[in-house]
Amino acid sequence: MERETVIKIEQLSKRYGAQTAVDNLSLAVGEGEIFGFLGPNGAGKTTTMLMLLGLTEPTAGTVRVCGYDPAREPLKVKEVIGYLPENVGFYEEMDARQNLRYIARLNRIPDALSAPRIDRLLAEVDLAKEADKPVGSYSKGMRQRLGIAEVLIKEPKVIFLDEPTIGLDPDGTNRMLDLICNLSRERKMTIFFSSHLLDQVQRISDRIGIMIKGRLVAVGTIGELAQRGLGVEAGESYTLEEIYMKYFKEA
Repeated sequence: MERETVIKIEQLSKRYGAQTAVDNLSLAVGEGEIFGFLGPNGAGKTTTMLMLLGLTEPTAGTVRVCGYDPAREPLKVKEVIGYLPENVGFYEEMDARQNLRYIARLNRIPDALSAPRIDRLLAEVDLAKEADKPVGSYSKGMRQRLGIAEVLIKEPKVIFLDEPTIGLDPDGTNRMLDLICNLSRERKMTIFFSSHLLDQVQRISDRIGIMIKGRLVAVGTIGELAQRGLGVEAGESYTLEEIYMKYFKEA
């Protein structure tokens, strides 16, 4: 069954003076899809994400997130999206529940509504037993999971994740990847994430886009990219790293 389009980008460009950071990008991402966004440093991934978040305006082209224009309707977009940066910031002296309550209030969610939601989210990210500890005592993995709970407090339709597993140990990585998959499969949330850890991208992504020098050079399922880039037939083995390096060398 075809997915409803949630993110639609058409002929999007962003220039800073003579430098083109994003060059004529067109892309559609569907409801409930986990979309992995790859590329070397300086490829235009962060700039693209900033335009999707409404934090910078495009030079040309259009963006729609859940039907809204991030540049013209930033508040509407912020109501339906969540964003988890690589380094999540919290009030260190406050516990997890207090941090989430503060975020809920910033989003104008009444305490009576947020309280049961916070309890549910802390259980969902496996932090219920640590909910009353100061966040300053949390490990990197615990902080990342609390970051997911913070993103989910307003029940967004789309989540943007920037390097969500960087610095995590194997257990923390597995928990984070499982949580991302559950959000997609069980809640039909759209997950748009960037990462340099190709084995993890291969593990959870429905489709992948590869950005190099500001241009989207390839997009599709891993199988489609392997067939087009490597000539791999069904049943043959390959890795996302092999696919990525093939497109990188040809760009």
